[in-house]
Amino acid sequence: MGTQGHQSSNIDPQDMEQEATDVNTDAGKVNAQSSEGDAAEDEMSHDELLLTLQDARAKADEHWNQLLRARAELENYKRRAERELENAHRYGLEKVAKELLPIKDSMELGLAAAEGVGDDSQKVKEGIELTLKMFDSLMNKIGITEINPVGEKFNPEFHQAMTMQEAPDREPNTVLTVYQKGYLLNDRLIRPAMVVVSAAANKNDSN
Repeated sequence: MGTQGHQSSNIDPQDMEQEATDVNTDAGKVNAQSSEGDAAEDEMSHDELLLTLQDARAKADEHWNQLLRARAELENYKRRAERELENAHRYGLEKVAKELLPIKDSMELGLAAAEGVGDDSQKVKEGIELTLKMFDSLMNKIGITEINPVGEKFNPEFHQAMTMQEAPDREPNTVLTVYQKGYLLNDRLIRPAMVVVSAAANKNDSN
């Protein structure tokens, strides 16, 4: 018994120190592995957060672009509606204006006929002239303007050529005669002027 107790008490201090060192080394390895695992988890969380942020930013940009497009479409619709309403106000009388024009034509023809009758037609002529002035005033008030292009350059946008006629004293494509006047309603053509246009002189004839 005494021998055994003596043997157990003779433990080598170097062995104990080595065992402690081994334990500390193993603990350090475990701590290092734990730290590496935590770092990997932190890096994964950072990447996931970055992806989430990028996705949210992309959706925000998409929604902002949709808002801008919707606002632009709304502005275009408002401008189109305002333009259509303005045109409705400006050109709503177009049908009435077209019906008034033949009446004015007839009055002008009557006035021209009265001028050739003589002095007895003076009162008729004055009455027609007065009525015609009143009619012109009414047309001006509702936005109807006359196209009477005698001596002007032919313009196919406002004039309709009935025939061409040689006129040595006029430049080619000059309006010589107006068969029927044209009219505009607030700058919109409602009837072109029917005209005779000068043609270029024939070179053989001139020679």
